[in-house]
Amino acid sequence: MPRRVATDPIAVAILGLAARQHGVIARRQLRDAGLSDEQLLGRAAAGWLTRLHRGVYAVGGHDLSWRGRWMAAVLACGEGALLSHGAAAALWRLSAPSGGDIDVTVPDHGGRARRGGIRLHRSTTLSGTDIGLHDAIPVTSPRRTIVDLAASGTRGRPLERMLDEAERLRLLGPAAFDEGAPPGARRLPAPLRALLREHEAGSTLTRSELEERFLGICRDLELPPPLVNAPLLGLTVDFLWPAAGLVVEVDGRGSHDTRRGFQQDRDRDGILTVSGFRVLRFTWRDVTRRPAVVAERVAALLAS
Repeated sequence: MPRRVATDPIAVAILGLAARQHGVIARRQLRDAGLSDEQLLGRAAAGWLTRLHRGVYAVGGHDLSWRGRWMAAVLACGEGALLSHGAAAALWRLSAPSGGDIDVTVPDHGGRARRGGIRLHRSTTLSGTDIGLHDAIPVTSPRRTIVDLAASGTRGRPLERMLDEAERLRLLGPAAFDEGAPPGARRLPAPLRALLREHEAGSTLTRSELEERFLGICRDLELPPPLVNAPLLGLTVDFLWPAAGLVVEVDGRGSHDTRRGFQQDRDRDGILTVSGFRVLRFTWRDVTRRPAVVAERVAALLAS
């Protein structure tokens, strides 16, 4: 910290608040800290404050993290604003961050103007249970985030993966999506209701894109759904059909081609085989380039 800044109580207060807000601050907070509009313009001209949105600034000129960008978008939309939809899912670690406009939901009152780089949603159904705070960022709760995404077009596997990830991270209770709970909450969209009827939380958690591809092959062929990342004989197997005694392992590029990895795979296969399980092992190339061969072999063993 420059000596002049270190001895300036206003600058120290601003830096402290910005540090707690991922490097950003609102104009109203600058005023509360004692910075006049004239001083604000001077510090912006000197590069100490960088305008991100109307009334929102980055402090210190550093590159912002995703959290800094998200916090800036929330601050730009005023009191009661919440990070929501895809950005909220990324903050809760239900999905990966993506570029484009940042989703923010506000209560359906007031005259908030649209902001560049922000996709503004207005809601009449925000209740206390929909409001969360994560990493100091006001955000829709995990439940509300999933409901909003289902209502705005997220379907199938992406939606199912979010449910599983929320279960794994213990972000949702077992009755989170029961109809009527919590009181006053937004009604569950039809696609989410349909998915919940057939979905067993955690049953389709996958650890790699390769496993996702394999599940797609199974669905295309309408094979019975396997258990995914299932515990078995002290191991965790990629895919398991218990009734058929069939285990399928998929080997990602580079993860099994060391000498030690090769030996570990053989040891696993031996444990499973002597216990009466049949083991099929497919490579990245099998799953991505030869899906018909994969499907044929799995179907044959399930039918035998």
